[in-house]
Amino acid sequence: MIGTLEDVDLFVSKAAAEVVRMYRQELSLPKLARVFRDTTASAGPIGAFYYGFYHTLVVAPATSNTVAKCVVGISDTLVTNVFAQAGKCRVPAIVFACDTAPELETEAPKGMVKVYPRPVDLENTERLKSFDATLVVETIEELKAAIARRKRELTADG
Repeated sequence: MIGTLEDVDLFVSKAAAEVVRMYRQELSLPKLARVFRDTTASAGPIGAFYYGFYHTLVVAPATSNTVAKCVVGISDTLVTNVFAQAGKCRVPAIVFACDTAPELETEAPKGMVKVYPRPVDLENTERLKSFDATLVVETIEELKAAIARRKRELTADG
């Protein structure tokens, strides 16, 4: 999906870097893509949000931990800090939340498994849906549709 975007910056958390290795996935990135890794305490690369450099933030996937931190305003990781700054700068966000139903099938490194999100995880996902300029999506199809819709909005705005 990332490969379909012309201009994209990736903010990769330490956990995301570990997970990509666990799944042994190769990422096909656009030529102009920049990758920012979670290596600094202050998450310096997010300063570009202040200068209108970004028009959209996509957080995908968003774990229950990330969603919980975003809901209560904790910004102590690269991902939660990016989400906070996007909100402060009125940059619309699309969040692909992992824990969205009482019972889910999810892909693990060795295949599909059933998971049962806790009530608190489901409550936090619902709370995040109430945030201004934040669209929470629950499936890959919804994520693709939301990104396509956002691209159309940006094209229409000129």
